[in-house]
Amino acid sequence: MSRPTARVLTLLELLQSGGTRTVAELADRLGVEGRTVRRYVDQLIDLDVPVESVRGRYGGYRLAPGYRLPPLMLSDDEALAVLLGLVAGRRAGLSTTQRTANETASAKVRRVLPKHLARRLDTLLESLAFTEQPGQFEAPDTGVLLTVADAVRHRRPVSIRYADRDGRRSERTLHAYGIVAHAGRWYVTGKDARIGEDRTFRLDRIADARTLPGSFEAPSGPGPAQRVLTAFATAEYRYEVTLRIHGTVEQIRAHLPAGIASLEELEPAAGQDQAAERWHRVELRAERLDWVPPVLASLDRPFVIERPDELRDLVAALADRLASSARQA
Repeated sequence: MSRPTARVLTLLELLQSGGTRTVAELADRLGVEGRTVRRYVDQLIDLDVPVESVRGRYGGYRLAPGYRLPPLMLSDDEALAVLLGLVAGRRAGLSTTQRTANETASAKVRRVLPKHLARRLDTLLESLAFTEQPGQFEAPDTGVLLTVADAVRHRRPVSIRYADRDGRRSERTLHAYGIVAHAGRWYVTGKDARIGEDRTFRLDRIADARTLPGSFEAPSGPGPAQRVLTAFATAEYRYEVTLRIHGTVEQIRAHLPAGIASLEELEPAAGQDQAAERWHRVELRAERLDWVPPVLASLDRPFVIERPDELRDLVAALADRLASSARQA
């Protein structure tokens, strides 16, 4: 960073990140002496950037509260990160806005880029391919998302109007522990104050959210992401499946992730090598069973079906079909 102008712009970026920065910290980040930092601050003030001087032991410089910086300044790496984030977020269904907003944001970033950089980024995006189709998920309302996030951060109860998968509407008071993005959708997990139990809600099904007076303490134990995965694995469905599978956790989780199944390591039998691969009890719930036999076949590990009996019939039928196909000339 040899040019003084570049260092002044870097100083502005450091101050923009928030908080008070000491002279020593700024001098170290910029690679200059303290008096040079003060000179750069004077240059920003001459440009009508309201830099405040904070006195005291922990004093230094900060931007005036509420100041909004003029035009966007991005390095090549930053511009690439922003545009790829917009594209990938839309493809994965994780954009919190409608498709139009995503595209207009991309267009605005492109317009402020130097022409040579815009051409290089367009070339990259034109040559970029994805192995999956774009996500077609409903996006949560931005106002709802921000309100719930604020309630999570400040541990405030929040009132939500929610529609379940059958379209039934209800109003609930939620003590929200966290927001989780999973498999193209956004979820909030927390305690439903009315029933006193943990619940997970899809954010796109929340029509309205309002913070309420009061506060609550977040429980210890699993984090929000693990709570959401556990909720999926234990959700009420038509079938409850219990298996015993012989193999490592990694081998089983490669085909039955935490969002689908819960896993419990069984104690080895007397005299069995403690370091050897062990049996695990796997429990999952499913609305249909037809997808389970192919998963068990792809595991290629010994397994025992404890329940339900219908699954045994489906596995046997799949084995017969595979054996019949293998015998074909």
